[in-house]
Amino acid sequence: MISIQAYNFNQAQAKIDQLCHLLIDSVAQGASIGFLPPLSQAVASTYWQAIIGDLQTEQRILLVALQDDQIVGSVQLDLPSKANASHRAEVQKLLVDSQFQRRGIAQQLMHQLEQQAQAQGRWLLVLDTRQGDKAESLYRKLGYQAAGAIPNFAQAADGATHTTIFFYRELEHSV
Repeated sequence: MISIQAYNFNQAQAKIDQLCHLLIDSVAQGASIGFLPPLSQAVASTYWQAIIGDLQTEQRILLVALQDDQIVGSVQLDLPSKANASHRAEVQKLLVDSQFQRRGIAQQLMHQLEQQAQAQGRWLLVLDTRQGDKAESLYRKLGYQAAGAIPNFAQAADGATHTTIFFYRELEHSV
């Protein structure tokens, strides 16, 4: 049974080793999420420490998917603080452990993320992903619209560059 929880600073700090494992696994599996393999524990830990710091300022929401007490997935919602951005948020780093993929966990995380966004008054969500990745089809299935693509945006470990597609989705909201 998978449960989805929003983690606060203390919860995330207590599970930093599991979060690092999730990130390292995702990068090793070829996820285009800003890192290149092999990703070290030290680099992963530095990344998560920065994210955990954002949880204290309430500019970020971290959702984790748990099986028993083990983190098997996560996604983040970055909440811009600019005055003209109080209606939008950016979806970041949707990760599912390679041993738990194809079980609907990413979809569960995204549905919960959208509910969290609405609870924060955020109804326009934006994100980006590498063209052709399985994430692209997931986002389309969930109702995200392609806004455009930039060729050669992200570099892979082999030096090849790939197109990145930017998506958006407007959630239900009152005017």
